[in-house]
Amino acid sequence: MDNEIFNNIINLLNNSKNPVTGNPYDTNNDINLVVKNGHANISISISPDKIKVFENDKSNLQKKILSLPNVLSANIIFTSESKIDVKKPNLNKFKIDAKNIIAIASGKGGVGKSTVSVNLSIALSKLGKSVALLDADIYGPSIPKMMGISDKPKSSENNKLIPLESFGIRCMSIGFLIASDTPTIWRGPMIMKALEQLFTNVEWGKIDYLIVDLPPGTGDTQITMAQRVPLKGAIIVSTPQDIALIDARKGINMFKKVSVPVLGIIENMSYFICENCNERHEIFSHGGAKKEATDLGVNFLGEIPLVTALRISSDSGKPIGIYEPKSKIADSYLEIAKRITA
Repeated sequence: MDNEIFNNIINLLNNSKNPVTGNPYDTNNDINLVVKNGHANISISISPDKIKVFENDKSNLQKKILSLPNVLSANIIFTSESKIDVKKPNLNKFKIDAKNIIAIASGKGGVGKSTVSVNLSIALSKLGKSVALLDADIYGPSIPKMMGISDKPKSSENNKLIPLESFGIRCMSIGFLIASDTPTIWRGPMIMKALEQLFTNVEWGKIDYLIVDLPPGTGDTQITMAQRVPLKGAIIVSTPQDIALIDARKGINMFKKVSVPVLGIIENMSYFICENCNERHEIFSHGGAKKEATDLGVNFLGEIPLVTALRISSDSGKPIGIYEPKSKIADSYLEIAKRITA
């Protein structure tokens, strides 16, 4: 039924006049439509200076949609965003003096993306690279805790923030600027502005690698990264089970669509070694990420086990490469870092 409603609404919009242009609505570019259980949510991209014209037409359009069969409710919102000058891509990019900028991403939360970001940064540093770590997860910043940083950044003579350093890694996070128990209740435009400031208003200096810990999903932050940051590529983190791999696949396809190279997939929480029986347990299945990498034609960078020491090191603010530098899991991160730098 929802598919039928979706098609009926699209047909209606194709035959309804945009109050500004007088032409039918551009359902391919200006309309985002989601229908669930008979409830329709429609966002229409508009020029912000035309909001009054669209608001006057909103009630009329809503009535038309509600008159369609099986539509229980119709919610219409208007959105706008600044246009990117595709003819001058270099003018669109944030300017950072980093040889390689790598985004660490995941299709869903809870797969250990921030843990990977932190420990991969430490591994790259151990290979002799100058490394910076940017926490781009505005709603749920984890880097301050994981890197053991509680200080506030200071400003330079140029009125830019000076990154806080921990274990030789230059770090920046919105978590340095707000209290740990203060929720970030911001809408999309504020998030994008904060992200821009974290990139451009920080004295990063010259670095070999900037690791960017992205929020989960495929939303505004990821799209802004693809459009505005000169990325070397993205690394997808997933656990082995099917439900996580479905979302990992979405993340891979999203980066491909915006022409960002996918450097590979990391299978996190790949298996668990019991400390009592010393047996291996594949709690979340095993090998799913490697198979997914093969099916999608991207590199499989390695598997990271689920171990107690990793949890303790993260909670204590000492990455595993510092907490247990000679452990197998620290070696796993070093091997992944070598594959990235090869």
